[in-house]
Amino acid sequence: MKGKNKIYTPLLLSIACAIGLILGARLNFDPTDELFTANPKKQKLNRLIDYIDYEYVDDVNTDSIVDVTVNKILENLDPHSVYIPKDEYARVTENMKGDFVGIGVSFYKIQDTIVVIKAIEGGPSEKIGIRGGDRILYANGKKLFNQDISEDSITTQLKGKVNTKVTLKVLRKGIKDLLTFNIKRGKVPLKSVNASYMLTEDLGYIKIDRFSETTYREFSEAISELKKKGAKEIALDLRDNPGGYLSEAINIADEFIKDDKLILFTKNKSGAIEETYAQREGEFENGRVYVLINENSASASEVVAGALQDNDVGTIVGRRSYGKGLVQREMELGDGSAVRLTIARYYTPTGRSIQKPYDNGNESYFNDYMRRYKNGELNNEDSIEINDSLKYRTPKGKIVYGGGGIIPDIFVPKDTDSEKEKLTFLLRGGYMRQFIFNVLEENREYYNSIDREDFREEIQITDEMVDDFDLYLRGINIGLKRTSETHKPLLKKYLKAEIAQQLFGTNAFERFLNEDDRIIEKVIELSNEKQ
Repeated sequence: MKGKNKIYTPLLLSIACAIGLILGARLNFDPTDELFTANPKKQKLNRLIDYIDYEYVDDVNTDSIVDVTVNKILENLDPHSVYIPKDEYARVTENMKGDFVGIGVSFYKIQDTIVVIKAIEGGPSEKIGIRGGDRILYANGKKLFNQDISEDSITTQLKGKVNTKVTLKVLRKGIKDLLTFNIKRGKVPLKSVNASYMLTEDLGYIKIDRFSETTYREFSEAISELKKKGAKEIALDLRDNPGGYLSEAINIADEFIKDDKLILFTKNKSGAIEETYAQREGEFENGRVYVLINENSASASEVVAGALQDNDVGTIVGRRSYGKGLVQREMELGDGSAVRLTIARYYTPTGRSIQKPYDNGNESYFNDYMRRYKNGELNNEDSIEINDSLKYRTPKGKIVYGGGGIIPDIFVPKDTDSEKEKLTFLLRGGYMRQFIFNVLEENREYYNSIDREDFREEIQITDEMVDDFDLYLRGINIGLKRTSETHKPLLKKYLKAEIAQQLFGTNAFERFLNEDDRIIEKVIELSNEKQ
């Protein structure tokens, strides 16, 4: 059966309802409802919470008890069935929507003042001329500086309904009087395609950091632009991509796979199978594609890699992926919280499940990276553990394996340089962000005037800046030794990449980081061999 809709049985819905019962009257369910009163075990949980609420000698936050109870139930199911509390649900949902409504700035709170790091590309603030370094002092006449105000409260002031207006008073260095900006709130994109540019004359590059509601649209725009620039091949970077919406991954796989070829199928508890086939002529069915994966590529990322590998399309390059072959459905619990419940397993076109085992509990499951690291898998292809009983063949006879992630066609080892890994952690963990922001603040007018094309030659990272960064780390109690002379060029590169990020966005940032990247170098080598 063709189609993209997953099958949900009434039994699975009943499970969600049973979990919801634990929350009892706090979720406004009618306790006389036959569905919730017929089962004595459900009544027991409901009564216990009521007893604690009304009879226990001390005041107890039963909301926290409920949260613990729900989490404990889900822990006994599988590692990916999770509870999303009310206070986190809005943030999680917003991140996956691909946009939010607001004025579109990222900011720091510095000395009780809101300072703009960057106006988000495509958002209302960028369009109206707000820049990095601007201090937002008033919003609709409300004072936002020298106030004991949380970031959540600030965000509330700046966000709002679509097309509502907010008047900002802004202090900009070099200008005596406050600037007034009348901004109409609008949709601000949260892009999931972090970068898109040409690696060579023929080879385009697209990096996707997660699969949100807008990923396929962003991807389509990126691939169309790359084709205009002459791209005959695509390097699709899914490294460190944890997954997201399955439908978006399917749409992207469809761009490379010919019509009527199987992309994946899912199987639920009752054994019902839902197959999904390529349905349209894709943008790149006749071009070559390289899919970049690593040990942190999971779920929807593995759907794309597995679909292409099993259809003998393209080349998978990197290291074995995470190994998540479970499908979740998000179910609201009535009080603003939700549960993300596993409702099916997915299988690649050859019929393999790439879900790694979780029989030994969640702790063992999530520590799998350390196991791979210790057994040498990240550095040596021969150390990858495979299960010969889970061997499959693609239509062209290539052997692939199930039971734990996608094994790449071309293996590229992880860099074992521990100091480089520490510097990468500092960059990806945001520790360079505040330091570079302070550097830019020292001469904001100059940095904001730099043209993107002149940036590479004009901005040079000095030894003095490297020394200042070492001092900065010690000041925030990051216990790392001073940067060695051997690694100083790498640190300079990372600091420059962070400047590019704050001035020009993620595309410029990723371009800097990808220089001398082992996996990308391998893809370029493979591309050149096929010319």
